[in-house]
Amino acid sequence: MAIAALAGSTVTQEAPRKKSRIALILLLPGIFYLVLFFIVPFVSLVITSLQVPSATNFGQFDTAFNWQTYVDVVGQYGTQILRSFFFALLATVFALLFSYPLAYFIGVKARRWPLLQGLMLVLVIAPFFISFLLRTLAWKQILSDEGFVVSALKALSVLGPQDHITGTPVAVVFGLTYNFIPFMCLPLYTTLERLDVRYLEASNDLYAGPFATFRKVTIPLSLPGIVSGTLLTFIPAAGDYVNASSEFLGGSSSTMMGNVIQSNFLVQLNYPAAAALSIFLRAIILIIVSAYVKRSGTDDLL
Repeated sequence: MAIAALAGSTVTQEAPRKKSRIALILLLPGIFYLVLFFIVPFVSLVITSLQVPSATNFGQFDTAFNWQTYVDVVGQYGTQILRSFFFALLATVFALLFSYPLAYFIGVKARRWPLLQGLMLVLVIAPFFISFLLRTLAWKQILSDEGFVVSALKALSVLGPQDHITGTPVAVVFGLTYNFIPFMCLPLYTTLERLDVRYLEASNDLYAGPFATFRKVTIPLSLPGIVSGTLLTFIPAAGDYVNASSEFLGGSSSTMMGNVIQSNFLVQLNYPAAAALSIFLRAIILIIVSAYVKRSGTDDLL
């Protein structure tokens, strides 16, 4: 009996070890992918940000520990840094205000009409089938001085004869909002589509008005979708460089951090400055996201 019990105990201990080895083997491709395409580039970026110009070869940089680059880029591009986060915040708020009613209608109200629900989902996803650049370029043509939008606004005296939309912060925020609406709408839809409408009916039975039901029932139940959508919108919007580019919707008065990084890397060939700005952008976003998720009470999203 003792021998049988000991053998059974040995088998029981070996089973979890075998499962853990299998899990580790299954995780190896993902770990290899993260190391190769995230850890290695990040380490290379850090090393580049600490380099100094070569004293002998123009355009070359020597490995060093020059932390002054971070101080220099923050002092030199402080305006663009603040502008990037401000534009990203505005775009996130506008995308949320536009997407929430849309996602609520698709996920809750349109349940009784599956065909309409599917059609509206296709319309939300449809922009993904067109290039990001082409969509932005199309809006540049629509919002140009010769376009019908500006012509109509001038006819209504909303804009003056010399006013224009493209090349202004308004156009950049509009472009960011439009391009990232699907990133906001889809997480909201997936959360609201699982919303149990019996909670809303119970709220009405307890004499809560529509606004009270929305504020105390619908919003809390859809909070995971709100947090996911705002993160998926704010993070890429803060680093965007297409909409703010002068070739698209932006101008010299609306350049963002992404444009500065692009200019330093591709035009000025100042690789340490571009790398330092990239790391600074990543660090600030990480701090903002961590504080936001912690504050919203959805720590499991991290």
